[in-house]
Amino acid sequence: MNLFSYLGNWVMGGLRRLIGTQYSTPSYGEEAASPVTFDSAMQMSAVWACVKLLAETVSSLPLSVYKVGSNGRKVAESHALSILFSGKVNRYQTKVEFFETVILNLIMHGNAYCVIQCIGDRIIGLLPIMSAQVTTVLLSDGTVTHQYTHDAGVTVYSAENIWHLKLMGNGVIGLSPLAYQRNTLGIAQAAEGAVTKIYKNGAKPSGVLSIDRILTKEQRQQVRDSFTTLTVSTDDRLMVLEAGMKFQAISLSPEDIELLDSRKFQISEICRWYGVPSVMVNDNNGSSTWGSGIAQIMEGFYKITLRPLLEKIEASIHANLLSPTEQQRMEIEFDFDALLRGDSKTRYEGYQKAISGGVLTPNEARLKENLAPLEGGDQLLLQGAMMPIDIIGKTPAPAAPAPAPDPATEQDGNEA
Repeated sequence: MNLFSYLGNWVMGGLRRLIGTQYSTPSYGEEAASPVTFDSAMQMSAVWACVKLLAETVSSLPLSVYKVGSNGRKVAESHALSILFSGKVNRYQTKVEFFETVILNLIMHGNAYCVIQCIGDRIIGLLPIMSAQVTTVLLSDGTVTHQYTHDAGVTVYSAENIWHLKLMGNGVIGLSPLAYQRNTLGIAQAAEGAVTKIYKNGAKPSGVLSIDRILTKEQRQQVRDSFTTLTVSTDDRLMVLEAGMKFQAISLSPEDIELLDSRKFQISEICRWYGVPSVMVNDNNGSSTWGSGIAQIMEGFYKITLRPLLEKIEASIHANLLSPTEQQRMEIEFDFDALLRGDSKTRYEGYQKAISGGVLTPNEARLKENLAPLEGGDQLLLQGAMMPIDIIGKTPAPAAPAPAPDPATEQDGNEA
């Protein structure tokens, strides 16, 4: 079997296993330390911070639709998607709120679904539906359908009526980070539960109360009722043990189980799942391997984590929300430069080099700074005399000065 046959069997084998069924969560040999759900995961501060960072960063970036022509490209302001993303994407959400919902579902469940609302062939709205309520099914004829379960029942959508954005997976559905990080989150939740229990119980350890004689059932219950505050509740009154009674703690202290170190480690472990440097979610422990300065860390985060995510969204919009004809002459792009903007000194130095090198016109640089254009500022300039680029080659060279007369020659001429 050659390589291409092997790959084909692997891909199609995965799709055949999916036919007629919904995607399944990964199987584990052991149960998680604590039951993991969407709500319980979002109660973890590291999960909330990572998801919030990704969702808010993506949703804050400008998204433009460009029309490509022989003279380059320009923003297609009248296109349906340009109008849609410049106002309310649906009756409930602005563009920022819409992408926050989309990224939240995508990052947590590996899939984001939006109902495409149209009038004729024109898209007038995109309505997100919760991924946890959607089951994607691959039918025997290769058709993909999405079954949306809601209060009124089940609605089945065809693939053409749903914008399906997915993370890496088998091509039909994306893998769920929430499901695959189940053990990691279970441990983190168990640690949080241990801390809660310790503080709720006044940091009292459980233990054994021993006595040097045999007690009846009634006496044991009486002793248990009398000294239960040794291990339960926040009551800190002084207890008096008599008749040779001794109390021995049997539970481990937070130091013994390294609870604080475990919680610190879980922050880095959770951040690893989302590709977010822990320092960007206010974790000041340890050091990062992405660079020593916050600028280097942020640049690495933008290029390694955000850029692939943005390109995935751009490609999905281009393939699923544009007609075949529009796909040949339209481009979808987030303004990623908005994230890479430096301080004012760095920007102005860059503009100066771009203007003097004939890359940007003065007005194009002013536009990037949201400044009004100036008269005569739409021509490209070059370093030197800073003359318009279209007349540089047309300017005649200045005539060379006439050589000064030779005194000896002039004297000989006079004598003659």
